[in-house]
Amino acid sequence: MERLLKMQALIVDDFQTATFRAAEIPRPEPTANQVLVRIKASGVNPLDSKIRTGKAPHAKPALPAVLGTDLAGIIAAVGQDVTTFKVGDEVYGLTGGVGGLQGSLAEFAAVDPDLLAKKPTHFSMRDAAALPLVFLTAWEGLVDQANVRDGQKVLVLGGSGGVGHIAVQIAKARGAKVFATASTAKHDMVQQLGAIPIDYRTISIEQIVQTFTDGRGFDVVYDTVGGSTLDDAFKAVCNYGHVVSCYGWGQHSLMPLSRKSATYSGVFVLLPLLTGEGRVHHGEILHQATRLAEANQLRPVVDPRHFSLDTALSAHEAVEQGTAVSKIVVDL
Repeated sequence: MERLLKMQALIVDDFQTATFRAAEIPRPEPTANQVLVRIKASGVNPLDSKIRTGKAPHAKPALPAVLGTDLAGIIAAVGQDVTTFKVGDEVYGLTGGVGGLQGSLAEFAAVDPDLLAKKPTHFSMRDAAALPLVFLTAWEGLVDQANVRDGQKVLVLGGSGGVGHIAVQIAKARGAKVFATASTAKHDMVQQLGAIPIDYRTISIEQIVQTFTDGRGFDVVYDTVGGSTLDDAFKAVCNYGHVVSCYGWGQHSLMPLSRKSATYSGVFVLLPLLTGEGRVHHGEILHQATRLAEANQLRPVVDPRHFSLDTALSAHEAVEQGTAVSKIVVDL
C-alpha cells in the first residue's frame, strides 16, 4: 500500500474565530493537467484577510479552507499532460485560496499551470510572491481595459498601496506621464517608482485636475480605493477618457462620466479562479510581469518583516492595521 504523504498547512475552520489552525494534512497529488508546487512564499493581500474574517463572500470560500491567494515556489512534480513547465522551474502565480481551491499557506499545492509563470530570475521568492494579485489587477485595468499608452496622463488614486504602486510602474513602462495620490510619508516611494506624488489630504480633486492637467482631466484614472474616491475618479477623467476601479462595489452616479463621453471598467481579478474562464490570459499577464521585471521596469515594494506559518496571523493583522510597507509576505 502506497504511503500517504503529508504536509504542514494552516486551516481556517470558521469566520467567527477567524484564526488559523496548524495541521498536518495529505499532500496533494497533481492530476494529469496540474503541477505540484513546493511553496516557498505566500503573498498576503487585504483580500486574504477579508476572506479569513468572512468579509469576502464574493471569493466563495468553502470552509474549512487553506487560504492564501498568491504563491511563489518550485515545481516539484508535473502531470502527464503538462508541457509548459518541468520539475525545478521557479514559478509564481495567483492560484487559490478562493472558491474551494487550496491556497498557499501550505507546503505544497497542486495548481493549474495556466495560472503560473516563471519568476523573474533576479527576484527572490518573497519578491515573486508579492506580485501576482496586484500585478494582474493593475494590468487588467490599465492595459486590457484602458490600453494605456505613450503620451497619456494617468492618475493613480492610492498610488502607494499594493495595486497602486504596481499600476504606477506599468503606466510608466508604457510611456505615460503618471501622477499618484499618497500620504506625504509615501511620497518618496511613489516618486522613486516613477510618478509625481500628490497629497490627497491637502488638495481637492478639482485642484488636482486644474494643477496637473490645466483643467482638461486625465486620460486614464485608476481608482484603487473605492467609495468616494471612485466618485473623484469620475470628476478627474477627461472627455473621452477612461476610469478603472478594482473597488467599484458601491452605488455611484454615472452622470459625470456620461457628460464627458468617458467610459468605466471594473476589475474582478478572481474571475478566472472562480469560473475557469481567462486562466491562460492570467499566465500571459504574469509573463509580461516577468519581462518588465527583468528589464528593470518593475519591482514590488515588500515589507522587510519576516513571517512564517507560525506567525501568519500576525501577517494578516499587519495588513488589517495598515502597518504594512506595501506588500506583506509569509515565508515557508
